[in-house]
Amino acid sequence: MKNNQIDQSNRYINDLRRLDYTHSQVKQRRTTLLPFTIAALFLVIAGIYGSMNLDVAPEDIVMLVSAAVIGGYMALNIGANDVANNMGPAVGGKVLTVVAAVIIAAICESAGALLAGGDVVKTVAKGIINPGDGVALDDFRNLMLSALLAAALWINLATFLNAPVSTTHSIVGGVMGAGIAGAGFDLVNWLTMSKIAASWVISPVFGGMVAAGLLYLIKMKIINQKERNKAARRWVPILIGLMGGAFTAYMAMKGLKKIWKPTTDAIIFYSFLAFLTSWIISIPFIKKQALKVGDRKKEIYTLFNFPLIIGVALLCFAHGANDVANAVGPLAAIVSTFTDPSVAAKVSIPLWVMVIGAAGLALGLLLFGPKLINTVGEKITRLNAPRAYCVALASAVTVLIATAFGLPVSSTHIAIGAIFGIGFLREYMENPDKKRLKPSHILNPTAQDAFQNVHIRLRRKLVRRRYVVSIGAAWIITVPASALLAASLFYVLQFLISTVQ
Repeated sequence: MKNNQIDQSNRYINDLRRLDYTHSQVKQRRTTLLPFTIAALFLVIAGIYGSMNLDVAPEDIVMLVSAAVIGGYMALNIGANDVANNMGPAVGGKVLTVVAAVIIAAICESAGALLAGGDVVKTVAKGIINPGDGVALDDFRNLMLSALLAAALWINLATFLNAPVSTTHSIVGGVMGAGIAGAGFDLVNWLTMSKIAASWVISPVFGGMVAAGLLYLIKMKIINQKERNKAARRWVPILIGLMGGAFTAYMAMKGLKKIWKPTTDAIIFYSFLAFLTSWIISIPFIKKQALKVGDRKKEIYTLFNFPLIIGVALLCFAHGANDVANAVGPLAAIVSTFTDPSVAAKVSIPLWVMVIGAAGLALGLLLFGPKLINTVGEKITRLNAPRAYCVALASAVTVLIATAFGLPVSSTHIAIGAIFGIGFLREYMENPDKKRLKPSHILNPTAQDAFQNVHIRLRRKLVRRRYVVSIGAAWIITVPASALLAASLFYVLQFLISTVQ
C-alpha cells in the first residue's frame, strides 16, 4: 500500500515536471518569435507607407510596394549586423551594457540617417552603374530590386551564422552583379568600382593606424606615467576636445549643409573653437572624477568612460549617415524612375524613403543587434575603456572623412581594422617576451630540444589569429556571393514577369 502511494506521488511529480517543461518551451518559443513578428509588422507598414507617399500607375504599385518592403528588410539586416561593429568596443570595454548600447545606437543611427545621409545615397544609387547605357527602364527597376534583395538575404544569412560582414560590400556587389546580368559588363562603372575597392583597403589600414596612434599616445602620456592621475587630468580633456572638434567638422560639412554652408576656413575655425570649448569645459569634470580615483590603472581607465560614450555615439551617427545608403540607395533609384522615366544622373531622396531606412536601422538593432555585439567587442582582442575609446574614435573619424568625400566605405572594415590595430600594438608594447622561458614551461620532444629551446622567448599573441582568417575570408566572399545571388534573382524576376505578361 505504501509503495503504491509513493508510485502515485512520483507520477504526480513527473506530471508537474512535464507541465513545467511544456510551459517553459512555449514561453521560449513566444520570446523567440516576438522579434520576427515585430519585424514582419514593420515590413508591412513600410509597404503601406511607401504606397501612401507616392502616386503611381496601377501597374507600378507592386514594384513600389516591393521596393519599400525590401528596402525596410535591408535596413533591418544592417541594424542587426553592421551596428555591432560600432557598439562592440563599448560593450567589450565593460563601459556600457548591451541594453544601454542598443538604446544609444538606435537614437544616433536614426539621427545620422535622417540628417546626413542624402549625398551618400546618391553615390550608391547612381555611381556604381551607368543606367543610361543600354538598359530599359523596367530592367533598371528589376536590377535595383534584385540587388537590394540579394544583399539583404546575404546579410541575413551572415547574421544567422553570427558572422559580422560588410553591408557596403553586399549592396555594391549586388548592384554590380545585377547590372552585369541586366546589360553586360559595360553597364558597370569600373572607375567608381576601383575607387570603392581602394577605399576598402585604405579604410581598415587607416582605421588601425589611427587607433594604434591614439592608444600609443594614451599609454605614453597617461598609463605609463608615474603619476597617472595627474597625467589623466591633463590629457583626457584634450582627447575630449579632439572628439568635439571632429564632430563639429562633420556637422559643418554634412549634417547641417541644407541650412548652413560654411567655407573651408569657417569649418576649420569652428572646429578649432569646438576643440577649445570641449577641452576647457571637460577640465573641471575630469578633475572632479579624478579626485574619486587613485593611480591604479583600472581606476584611471574609468576616466575614459565618458569620452568613450561620446565616441560610440559619434560613430553611430556617422554610420547612420553613411550606411543608410545601403538600405535605401536602390530604393531611391527605383522611386526616382516613377517621376523621371529618363533615369537622371542625380536623384532627390524623398523624406519617406529616409524614414524607412532610419526606422529599419534602429528597429533591426533593437530586435537582433545584441547577438553580434559581443563578437566584435570581446572575441578579437581584449578591450578596456581606453582601448575601446581609441577604436571608437578612430572608426568615427574614418567614417566621417569617407562620408565627407561621398565614398561608400565599409564601417566593418574600419572598425575591425581599428580593433586589429589596437591588438597588434598591444602585442608590440605589452608582449611578455622579456623574460626567458624556464625549461619546465615547454614540453619538448627530446632532452636535446629542451636544452636548445632554453633561450627561446615566449611571445603571447593578443589578437586571435583565427578571426583574422575568418574575417578576411568573409570580406573576400561577400562581393562575389552577393553579385551571383543578385544576378540569379534578376534572371528569376525577369522570367516571372515574362510569364505573367
